[in-house]
Amino acid sequence: MSKVYFTKNSESDYDKLGKDALELLKKIVSETGHKFEKEVPIKVHFGEKGNKTFIPAKCYDEIINYLKENGVSPAYIESNVLYRGSRTTTELHIETAKAHGFTQIPIIIADGDIGTEYNEVEINKEYIKKCKIGKRYGEFKQFIVMSHFKGHVAAGFGGALKQLAMGFASRGGKMEQHSGISPVVDHEKCVSCGICMNKCNFGAIEISDAAVIDESKCIGCAGCIAVCPQGAIENSWGGANFLEKLAEYAYGASKDKDIIYITFVHNITKECDCVGEHMKPVAGNIGVLAGKDPVALDTACLDLVQKNSGKKLFEKGRTSLKHAEKIGLGSMEYELIEIK
Repeated sequence: MSKVYFTKNSESDYDKLGKDALELLKKIVSETGHKFEKEVPIKVHFGEKGNKTFIPAKCYDEIINYLKENGVSPAYIESNVLYRGSRTTTELHIETAKAHGFTQIPIIIADGDIGTEYNEVEINKEYIKKCKIGKRYGEFKQFIVMSHFKGHVAAGFGGALKQLAMGFASRGGKMEQHSGISPVVDHEKCVSCGICMNKCNFGAIEISDAAVIDESKCIGCAGCIAVCPQGAIENSWGGANFLEKLAEYAYGASKDKDIIYITFVHNITKECDCVGEHMKPVAGNIGVLAGKDPVALDTACLDLVQKNSGKKLFEKGRTSLKHAEKIGLGSMEYELIEIK
């Protein structure tokens, strides 16, 4: 049974949320004898342009200051998104992050300018054999993964597992989780400019009346999605066994890493922070939870949201939790310890 620490906070006071997060971090450090490396990136989600309910930058100030005071050099770390938006390329991603106030420390976009740089992490699980993890994640042994618990159309909910699985994966890794390996071309949008063909390092794209992707050559890096000026190339959202693949990618992202997980259960919306529009909460604010076991942490968050709302919100995501437990990522059994 894993320990999950909890501070109750239903107020929309972001300064207080940041202090609560720090107290939980200190508790884990004290309880586990955790020793920080000299460099510890903080995994966050900067929020899509137009989103209003992502966890704001000020919620990270207390932890950033604490790390610096203890001789640790922190940085924000993220990877580029699969879809076309304000975080598709490193340039746009950093621009969006800074516009949302994430200016306190350096920003690392781990998978390169257009999301195609990665290391393979071998896991040999049921659906995924090797995970495509953003290349720069490999430079670090420790992370603080800070998540925002809320809904997600495909995953059921977004929390620690999703921060690992999608947040650490390169664009090709994200695609591998969502569907089959190859993107698809919308022939009505394609103007046969050849930019995607020139970008592809694997000879998987040819140009005729429109771009044609050879699935036998495509490795799923999804670089063509990022460079297409017409938005004519998209992920093929098949989603077969997506929930299980997500759990396996979370396993790969955390393999051989020392991670502390902190989750804000506030601004609980139906969709995730990748939606670039204002959304209304579907449940009341609960507080901040933390632990060393991402499966236990997500399970506790889900249970609290369902209990407090009286609804079976985000239940679909429990499939990922069960698979994550099955493959040895963590335990769904937890002891909830409230810190007052």
